[in-house]
Amino acid sequence: MKIDTVATKPIDGQKPGTSGLRKKTPEFQQPHYLENFVQAIWDGIGGVKGKTLVLGGDGRHFNDRAAQVVLRMAAASGAARVIVGVGALLSTPAASNLIRTRGTDGGIILSASHNPGGPKGDFGVKFNTANGGPAPESVTNAIHDATTTITEYRILEAHDVDLSSPGERTLGDMVVEVVDPVEAYAALMEEIFDFDAIAELFASGFTMRFDAMHAITGPYAKAILEDRLGAAKGSVVNAEPKPDFGGGHPDPNPIWAKPLMDLMMGADAPDFGAASDGDGDRNMIVGRGVYVTPSDSVAVLAANATLVPRYQDGLKGVARSMPTSRALDRVAEKLGIDCYETPTGWKFFGNLLDAGRATLCGEESAGTGSDHVREKDGLWAVLFWLNILAVRKISVAELMQDHWRTFGRNYYSRHDYEDVDAGAAKGLMSELHAQIPTLPGTEEAGLRVTKADEFAYDDPVDGSRATAQGLRVHFDGGGRVVFRLSGTGTAGATLRVYLETYDREVLDDDPQQRLKPVIAAADAIAGIRKRTGRDEPDVIT
Repeated sequence: MKIDTVATKPIDGQKPGTSGLRKKTPEFQQPHYLENFVQAIWDGIGGVKGKTLVLGGDGRHFNDRAAQVVLRMAAASGAARVIVGVGALLSTPAASNLIRTRGTDGGIILSASHNPGGPKGDFGVKFNTANGGPAPESVTNAIHDATTTITEYRILEAHDVDLSSPGERTLGDMVVEVVDPVEAYAALMEEIFDFDAIAELFASGFTMRFDAMHAITGPYAKAILEDRLGAAKGSVVNAEPKPDFGGGHPDPNPIWAKPLMDLMMGADAPDFGAASDGDGDRNMIVGRGVYVTPSDSVAVLAANATLVPRYQDGLKGVARSMPTSRALDRVAEKLGIDCYETPTGWKFFGNLLDAGRATLCGEESAGTGSDHVREKDGLWAVLFWLNILAVRKISVAELMQDHWRTFGRNYYSRHDYEDVDAGAAKGLMSELHAQIPTLPGTEEAGLRVTKADEFAYDDPVDGSRATAQGLRVHFDGGGRVVFRLSGTGTAGATLRVYLETYDREVLDDDPQQRLKPVIAAADAIAGIRKRTGRDEPDVIT
């Protein structure tokens, strides 16, 4: 076997976002594109000589080919061992768990998360550090810097490594350890939750539907929910991971998981419904006739955490991304624990988890997790809900009503304007930013502005500062609107508008109706329809 040193030059646009580098698949398939970025990862982290890495992905188109490139480049740069899932498959939380439990130096995750896959879909590459979490900005900045100065990359000339079954192979001087992608993760879940109680719940006749959306969690969900816990066969649907996710969009929300929503809102609904995304780190929770927003979900988990064996002694603290509703804050206040508000991006929770300041974290974008790994974890959240329902012996609807009676209800919604002209989107944000100092005291759509700012975050652990994290406008009575441009899209720009209002008395209104004044105020302040040319958002969650 021979190591090739290939001359190359920098390729524009290889700056990692909140979760690695995501581009259209054909772009990753261009000559040198993937190789340049992988070499930049090696260079940005100080090399991989003698190191052990984890490798896996969500099985989307190009996953298998990219995995072989990463293996040959790791071998060429002197890595000692790469632990890879069978078929180069690993859910993101399972990869994080392997990085941590095996004491590795980090890992490469091949995924574009909830973005569509296929030959014309999206692909992504992300580096996770030794704590199992997404690389912090100091590391992603070093990787980006390396992409701008690269002159060559190293790759081993070799046949493909057989990844079809567990076992050890060699690639040059490097060991390739192929592992069952589900086994270690399933064992971790059994350590955290009361599997006997959940099994009894299913044995009592409790029914559920888990939509794996032809993504990575299918094998995990079947092994845990059906085989181990006794959910009826067929409870997990769309369980086979496919390179194009069966032609669907693997984003667990009411729009893209509409078949599940239709079932759960119908006359023949099972007791519980759930879905996960492309790489398994997001979740959607639905009860019979009731959709649970991700913001409410993390608040419910925090309020009931002591019912789960892993958290029976209570939570050290909780954290939420800034755009996530403040329902979690109300739970934390009652529990007498800290609630941290961070920028969007799971990497910002890492320091809090590592320092023992937070146990439970959540994002409005359907991500929830805890200190068991350093990623959000879709199936973990589903098992958390099942554990709570098994102990409390009430329905999802009853649980939500009880929660709102106790804490009040944060009516919440996110409106996404997708593939907006980038210039128009940036112009909207620029003009809105200029208004921030003069907005307090003004009134729009009957709502008085009490505060307006641009969110910045000072990490309480390492003192680092993240700026320009979104524009916030607060209203009298607990209302709020947040404006952000997405950092994870691959074309155009996505304007995200987060809307919130609070009520202690009216608990059963339709969120879009309850939020009408906030929606109108957001449009009046930012000129959304005028600047985007859109009469309504593309996606409402």
